[in-house]
Amino acid sequence: MPHKRNPISSENLCGLARMVRAYALPALENVALWHERDISHSSAERMMAPDATTTLAYMLERAATLVEGLVVYPDAQKRNLERTAGLFFSEGVLLALVEKGMPRQDAYVLVQRNAMKAIEGRGAFRENLEADGDVASRLSRAEIARAFDLEHALRHADEVVARARA
Repeated sequence: MPHKRNPISSENLCGLARMVRAYALPALENVALWHERDISHSSAERMMAPDATTTLAYMLERAATLVEGLVVYPDAQKRNLERTAGLFFSEGVLLALVEKGMPRQDAYVLVQRNAMKAIEGRGAFRENLEADGDVASRLSRAEIARAFDLEHALRHADEVVARARA
């Protein structure tokens, strides 16, 4: 896809991640008989250890290069977020309802009901939530507004990035 900048690098990383995960099974099978080691353990380990670590090292270098060269278009990001009409805030609303003591599945049904209305063109998501008596009986307009606050949703972003860089 010509409009993508790094499809080969990112797709390569996804494929290699499958290969590294595949080494988990023989490693776990070795655990069951750790006290009775035999040649079946060491033969698997002689393959796993160098292959998995070499592949991981390559993946880390490739991922670092991908991230270092990442080009971000904040205006395009904002437009894309706006196109969702706030539907990406659905998790925040769900969690707010759960924090109020509502069972998660019940909260899920309420949020989904209002999201589906918005998707079908019957009102805006936030306004649907505010007009829904079941939601309004548990969350005030201010609490709904907080669930729709992008700054609140991104409040840990810098910390997450810092941890990833460390």
